[in-house]
Amino acid sequence: MSKADVDSALREIRIALLEADVALSVVKEFIVLVREKALGQEVTRSVTPGQMVIKIVNDHLVEILGVGASELNLATTPPAVIMLVGLQGSGKTTTTAKLAKHLRSQYRKNAIMTSLDIRRPAAQQQLKSLGETHSIPTLPIVPFETPEMITERALDTGKKEGHDVILLDTAGRLHIDDSMMSEALKIQDLSNPCEILFVADSMTGQDAVNAARAFSERLNITGIILTRIDGDARGGAALSIREVTGTPIKLMGTGEKIDDIEVFHPDRIASRILGMGDVVSLVEKAQETVREEEAEEFARKLQKGQFDLEDMAKQLGQMRKMGGVGGILNKLPSVGKIKNQLQDANIDDNVISRQEAIIFSMTTAERKNPKLFNGSRRRRIAEGSGTTVQEVNRLLKQHKEMAKAMKKMSKLGRKGFTKGMPQGMPPGILPRI
Repeated sequence: MSKADVDSALREIRIALLEADVALSVVKEFIVLVREKALGQEVTRSVTPGQMVIKIVNDHLVEILGVGASELNLATTPPAVIMLVGLQGSGKTTTTAKLAKHLRSQYRKNAIMTSLDIRRPAAQQQLKSLGETHSIPTLPIVPFETPEMITERALDTGKKEGHDVILLDTAGRLHIDDSMMSEALKIQDLSNPCEILFVADSMTGQDAVNAARAFSERLNITGIILTRIDGDARGGAALSIREVTGTPIKLMGTGEKIDDIEVFHPDRIASRILGMGDVVSLVEKAQETVREEEAEEFARKLQKGQFDLEDMAKQLGQMRKMGGVGGILNKLPSVGKIKNQLQDANIDDNVISRQEAIIFSMTTAERKNPKLFNGSRRRRIAEGSGTTVQEVNRLLKQHKEMAKAMKKMSKLGRKGFTKGMPQGMPPGILPRI
């Protein structure tokens, strides 16, 4: 490739990285390294020089972020201690509960949660409430204890009660200060954790990077958990934090629910930083949500051109389980315009819930045969679902259009359903706008 080809492509890459909130110093160093790799590189006939540069950039991003997913280190005599640190507001307490659930579902480990935050009002109560809601053991609150005393009690309880993991939710501050760091160092020395995970809010960009640098200079940080990766930020903080700390990103929070935590995959976040979406994660989420037998039955009905209101209800339910409209769109490439259209059309998770309520207010016969609907039936359904006749009419119109589209697809045969659709993705998942 010529210097002109490389420079032209790198201009776009530089803008993409800065828009993704990657630190300027990291962008400059990154561009220099990519330019060295790209200059003189042979271009395959089937791609353009620009596409070749993007491939090099993507590979280099993956290389920096880590070649593969990093597992949590639990290789110690139980109970293993995991310490969570970070600034106030980064989502440490919620992440502690998510991590406990993740350890239970993915590692078959029983974790006890402990709040060491005696400064923030109701911080200990918040963790206790999360534990009660999701059946996760939490160390009982004892008034007037210091963080060191709470840590010692947690270690003793963990051993006596046979817990596999002790999660220590440390106190945060709005800014880095010496007292916070001194306290964190004492907890580190006292508990000898096998993991010290820095929790960073990906939406705060450069602030998260500065905090990560400060913590890694004082503590033995072993990994990063990125929160709010489901927001509008494209994940550039991941690249910056990885660079300044030199430690792997192990997990990421992808939403507000207790199950919204995923293993960090460098190749997927690299695509997201470049604005290419995260379709792989979306497909995995779909495969988790959709039962194989249901998917096969649905495919058989579609091949016959059949799509009734019960099928539509199942699609809406699967969509909600996959994170709703926002959760799906955030994983798709180039969806800015679509997202704006959906916002303008007021298609959000509340609309999905109302549509489900409308369908559930119908009789089985009505769901199977939309031709039965007359004015009185529509009024009855609107009253039963707490909606309006206009909303019922809109849903029936939407179903009619989707059924028509499914019928057209059925005429194309099996290839018509699978062409261009990732395996495991339920058809018709997004509402027509």
